[in-house]
Amino acid sequence: FMRGNRGVVFGGWRPALREASDDVGSSWDLAAARTIDLIQNSGWMAGALDQAVANTVGTGLRLKAMPENDLFGMGNEEAESLAQLVEQRWSLWADKPYECDIEGRRSFGLLQAAAFRSWFATGEIWAEIPWRERAGSRYGTKVRLIPPHRVVRRNDMARNVVQGVRMDGDGLAVSYIATRKDASLGTVEFEVSARDDLGRARVIHVFDGMPGQVRGISPLTPALQVARQFDQLSDATLTAAILQTVFAASITSDEPTEEVLSGLLTPQEQARLSASGISPWDAYIQAQSGWYDNATINLGINGRIAHLFPGQKLELHRAQHPHSDYRDFAAHLLRELARCMGLTYESATADYTNATYSSVRMASGEIFQITLYRRAHILGPFCTAVYEAWLEEEIARGGIPFPGGLDGFLANRSAASRAIWRGAPKPQADDLKMAKAHEIWCRLGVMTDAAIAEDLGHDIEDVYAQRAREKALRETYGLPDHQYQGITNPADSSSTEPSGDQANP
Repeated sequence: FMRGNRGVVFGGWRPALREASDDVGSSWDLAAARTIDLIQNSGWMAGALDQAVANTVGTGLRLKAMPENDLFGMGNEEAESLAQLVEQRWSLWADKPYECDIEGRRSFGLLQAAAFRSWFATGEIWAEIPWRERAGSRYGTKVRLIPPHRVVRRNDMARNVVQGVRMDGDGLAVSYIATRKDASLGTVEFEVSARDDLGRARVIHVFDGMPGQVRGISPLTPALQVARQFDQLSDATLTAAILQTVFAASITSDEPTEEVLSGLLTPQEQARLSASGISPWDAYIQAQSGWYDNATINLGINGRIAHLFPGQKLELHRAQHPHSDYRDFAAHLLRELARCMGLTYESATADYTNATYSSVRMASGEIFQITLYRRAHILGPFCTAVYEAWLEEEIARGGIPFPGGLDGFLANRSAASRAIWRGAPKPQADDLKMAKAHEIWCRLGVMTDAAIAEDLGHDIEDVYAQRAREKALRETYGLPDHQYQGITNPADSSSTEPSGDQANP
């Protein structure tokens, strides 16, 4: 392997092999600062981040309650009714900032977007689930997003603290050490437990990384150098273009030296100049001045001919930048940035110059798997932890009937709070072709209505319920039903097919 580490490729390439936690600890501060600086000051990075948030979060991931009812003794029909009630009550809490955000500023959808931005910038989502009852608020469960840099990154091996996270013997986080600003004491340090005595989450910490990590790091860290190179390339190219634009017209003159000018004068002329105290160079400049008193150079008049002093010529220059290779190299850097952010090049740059339907469809399909991964493993744990705390409160208040009440919920917390979080569907380059594909798969019997609805970003129960309501409403107003074309029942088509005697020849 590696041919004995000989040669120019491997000879000087000897990185240290360390724990992932040590690598993150030594690089986190600078990586987070640089990433935040790029997001705040780079139009490409800010726009690409907005696109990533729109693709992953959209208007907010929607709750699909899926309680494992067999574990707490509830029938399927009762479980479906429970799930519908939970989703309705959840929207009352999640859609109102005064209910869900302890600061009263963001709905739960905006909290998801802010948490996802925090993960992009620092590689972590930190949040607290405090209890705060307020006048005019039904619920006490609130969410407070915590800036990741407020969690200390100090190690204390004697107390089993690694980068601000205190762990037990198994490596499970039991508490966190953070800082806050106090009006009288300044910055103070405090420690908060990960869960309360009943198992309710008090702190949410989400990150993605290697085994052994206890803190995350921004996914943009590998692309920081590339982003910096792109800025330098743009700045250097723009500077060169501006310089060439400023000096767009120049006069070229083979000026003789003072000795040559003296040699061109007669002894009498030299004597007169010497007596008057004027050097040959000054005499030459005066001669040019006298010439241009009667010769005007005006580049703003079309077709103007400028008569210059003998030995001079006028040249017009055009900007030579950007270079012919600039576009290709800049696109290469932007492709690497887009890949690191989990976006297609076309989506990150809005450049569809060389894109085709097949290329866009293939790229969108592959990148969408990254979107699904981030929904499930980055935003999903954050949303589920909040949903679990809210559901515990709602059951404790009696707003949602549950077998055994609060004690039954605490005994079956994981089964009762099982849920999936749905976002916007996969983008499609051609909706008509997508509909044709769904029709064919449905004809072959390998794709269900639920699968088609999920592919479109809908829930089949919501679709059926809405269709039933619309059908009843059409009957109330005496409107005919829709004529669904394309997918037909073979038995119906055979029964309506004319016989051989009736068929046209």
